[in-house]
Amino acid sequence: MTIREMRPEETDVLNDFLFLAIFIPEGVTPPSRDILEKPELKVYVDCFGFLYGDNCLVAEEDGKIVGACWTRIMDDYGHVDNNTPSFAISLYPEFRGRGIGTKLMEEMLKLLKEQGYQKASLAVQKANYAVSMYRKVGFETVDENEEEFIMVCDLTKI
Repeated sequence: MTIREMRPEETDVLNDFLFLAIFIPEGVTPPSRDILEKPELKVYVDCFGFLYGDNCLVAEEDGKIVGACWTRIMDDYGHVDNNTPSFAISLYPEFRGRGIGTKLMEEMLKLLKEQGYQKASLAVQKANYAVSMYRKVGFETVDENEEEFIMVCDLTKI
């Protein structure tokens, strides 16, 4: 498995990973794919690679992209300020639980630190199994609502 920067011609794959990043609690019917047309989700992928703070690392196995971790400075669910990139991450289901997501997160945090960012943020459903991975790589809860944690990683500490 290789972690590398996403190439400009590969940005269409982000729609697949954005859809897969939507947390669906057990027993809940998944939404249709047209949910990606909602403005609050389009902000994660529209014009990706052309906006300030856009970064994407992909996990590749046998020449196929199997996961993506991307950041951008946007007014999303995990927005904390206009200088902090927000995270999105997802893997194809058959590649989860193998440490690939953790490796993607760690590499992205290093990249952001090299670029001079002080912190990174994300929002995650409280019931999402990924909460423990986010804590493991350095994210801490700074706020919460009924459904989500808002988490920040202090890049000066990694």
